[in-house]
Amino acid sequence: MTPRRPASPLTALTGRLIVSCQAPPGDPMRDTGTLVRMARSAQAGGAAAVRVNEPEVVAATAPAVDLPVIGLWKDGDTGVYITPTVRHALALVDAGAAIVAADATARPRPDGSTFADLVAAVHAGGGLVMADVATADEGREAAAQGADLVSTTLSGYAPGSPRQTLPDLELVAALARSVEVPVVAEGRIATPEQAAAALAAGATSVVVGTAITAPTALTRLFAAGLTP
Repeated sequence: MTPRRPASPLTALTGRLIVSCQAPPGDPMRDTGTLVRMARSAQAGGAAAVRVNEPEVVAATAPAVDLPVIGLWKDGDTGVYITPTVRHALALVDAGAAIVAADATARPRPDGSTFADLVAAVHAGGGLVMADVATADEGREAAAQGADLVSTTLSGYAPGSPRQTLPDLELVAALARSVEVPVVAEGRIATPEQAAAALAAGATSVVVGTAITAPTALTRLFAAGLTP
């Protein structure tokens, strides 16, 4: 019998904010307890979901917040490194992620699998899949392969997408016109006004990370602004 996949996380995200509670390697904030408190703070502030990295942090965060946890697993820093294999994806499901975020670009995956293989495995485990893409074509293909949500996460960071400092609202709008699954705006959203513009462009929900949860990066920005 095919496992029943929960629809409630998607309903909860409509028109709402998702906060990315992550920290890069070497950052003082990269501590499981600290990241859990970050997620709890996001819930207190009105977030509808949190996006967290690595099974250990997912497992600690899921019981600590009354929100859907979007789990990913960054392994490496080049090519396909956001939840790159089926093994990574299933570890996140086992850790308690309601939604697994994974690279769905056209680049080859390190284990030779396809994005469709990952989607099938996560669905069989009772989870949902957020496809992180860089282009409209990749978003359409990901939706065709069974993704439950499509996110603009990799726009500007993967081949075939424009390098820019602002959110890629053109991609948001293109995806909203061409896929039937929810579209998530993510990437370089730095102000409430930009978040609202993403919804106006057709996003179902908006992910904000650095502007909320990255004190090191924000401090560096302000410090640079004061340097002659």
